[in-house]
Amino acid sequence: MSTLIVEPEPPRFAFGQNWSHFLRTVTAERIAAAMRSLEVVFGPDGLRGRRFLDIGSGSGLFSLTAYQLGADVTSFDYDNDSVGCTNALRTREHADESRWRVEQGSVLDADYLETLGTFDAVYSWGVLHHTGSMWTAIDLASQRVADDGTFWIALYNDQGVWSRVWSGVKQLYVRLPSWLRPAYVVAIGVPWAVTRLTAKLTAHVLRILFHGLNGGNIPAPSPERRAGLMASQRVRGMHWWYDLVDWIGGFPFEVARPDDVVSFLRDRGFVLERITTCGGNLGCNEFVFRRLPKA
Repeated sequence: MSTLIVEPEPPRFAFGQNWSHFLRTVTAERIAAAMRSLEVVFGPDGLRGRRFLDIGSGSGLFSLTAYQLGADVTSFDYDNDSVGCTNALRTREHADESRWRVEQGSVLDADYLETLGTFDAVYSWGVLHHTGSMWTAIDLASQRVADDGTFWIALYNDQGVWSRVWSGVKQLYVRLPSWLRPAYVVAIGVPWAVTRLTAKLTAHVLRILFHGLNGGNIPAPSPERRAGLMASQRVRGMHWWYDLVDWIGGFPFEVARPDDVVSFLRDRGFVLERITTCGGNLGCNEFVFRRLPKA
């Protein structure tokens, strides 16, 4: 008689637990910042009366802001704690449940996704690279976009060998006992943040020395660029510490080159409308696509 051997699932980062801590920091100011980030793409009235799908809703912050911008929202997440966070935020903000549906589900479950129908806007920021099957997740998520609809995703940039190093960092985090993890985040995250800040400040000082603040027809850096990581998170209403924990511990972890993402979705009937890259460095590249109507 043969014995069935079931391989244990590899450890995963507890995204929902991290979001539950972040949820305590969600203030009116953070909600307003998140809303402004959606308005950059959709405008103040671009979501009114439209169907919005939030894949991997996490804390529920962007589902909330889409709802407040007038969309009919469907949110789902693989992690039950994240589903709980989204439900809690919906309740806290007294949202109409008939216009904001919250469910547990997986973006890798094609049958589940089929039940949802299609949407005018599908949003999945920093989620699909954590599924363990990123390209399948992108493909299945893209199928939920209606003709002429918007597909807005953010994916970790492929840095080659450095991405493999970071994958090892994340795998070690999820294998550590929980009481050691905060110290691990500090040990890895603080030197990394200091190094990035030092590099930015050095580049800025050299720029001033060689060109003057506005010399050489080079525009002064924006407030977000001058302030670095923490300001960039405030732009989306996020919190630097919980984003850092997510970055150090977020496993599964996959990466993609911008050209590969654009090519992959072009083959599926999408045209790129907007891209914000991390300049070949560490972080997420952000893409906004539109599905071309079928001929």
